[in-house]
Amino acid sequence: MLRLGLFTMISSPDQSRRSFLRSALAAGAASNMMPAAFADHHGGKPPFKISLAEWSLNKMIRKGDLKNMDFPQFSKERCGINAVEYVNQLFADGTVNDKYFRDLKKRCDDIGVKSLLIMCDGLGKLGDPDSAKRHRAVLNHALWINGAQALGCHSIRVNASSTGKRVEQEKLAADGLASLSELAKPYGMNVVVENHGGLSSDGSWLSSVMKRVNMPNCGTLPDFGNFNIGGGKTYDRYKGVTELMPFAKAVSAKSNNFDSDGNETKTDFYKMMDIVLKAGYDGYVGIEYEGGKIGELEGILATKKLLESVRAKVKA
Repeated sequence: MLRLGLFTMISSPDQSRRSFLRSALAAGAASNMMPAAFADHHGGKPPFKISLAEWSLNKMIRKGDLKNMDFPQFSKERCGINAVEYVNQLFADGTVNDKYFRDLKKRCDDIGVKSLLIMCDGLGKLGDPDSAKRHRAVLNHALWINGAQALGCHSIRVNASSTGKRVEQEKLAADGLASLSELAKPYGMNVVVENHGGLSSDGSWLSSVMKRVNMPNCGTLPDFGNFNIGGGKTYDRYKGVTELMPFAKAVSAKSNNFDSDGNETKTDFYKMMDIVLKAGYDGYVGIEYEGGKIGELEGILATKKLLESVRAKVKA
């Protein structure tokens, strides 16, 4: 069994405001009619759970107003959310070691917060045409696989970046993802790919990559908003999420701005969650607020309220 210690590789990843808050944070703000086919068989259990992606607080963390170690407590006490998704870029230098992960896990256990995954960026192209660089990119994720396991996560989120022609990129990305998934298997860890720009934001391309990899611990993390495929072109977000949901092991509810009724202005959350639930998904939906018109905490709470409104309209 292949086991890489934490230090096998060195990691260096590297409207008015008042009226908005009254509407967006008010219970039942969104009054949309639910699609007729909206999922309605959940045995009395919540149709989905809500988690918080750390990226929603990246400005606060980068400014030093919040530490990564305190993120789980902030999530629970300030946001009322007890499941979190970390971002490797937001771990401070010198903190990525066995002790840090143990301390973070203990803190989560003490306050009753569940760690779900670590979003990994800046570790190289898993679909690099250069086989040596592709292999290096795979190994660069080893530290985060270890860390995710130590925290009790189910996955690391990665990027399927490459260069070249469409079909060639599909083959290269699949090769790197398969190698990484093999590396993650002994740890009981999933490798999930987010639509994160370029061809990865083309739902048909990324679903083809998943089919080519064809491994049970390799899947997707559909993001509601990341469908910029480059060259000024965007991929239809509803079509893209539909194509990625058969492989989904996590879902990211991207939000930026809200209208006076508390609805996200670019994504119809009711329509999107209909797609998610009809795919049979009943796991966590992670809030990822990226807007700038209101503060990070307010944006998180507005997104949470919207998701709760969607959830309340799902028939048990």
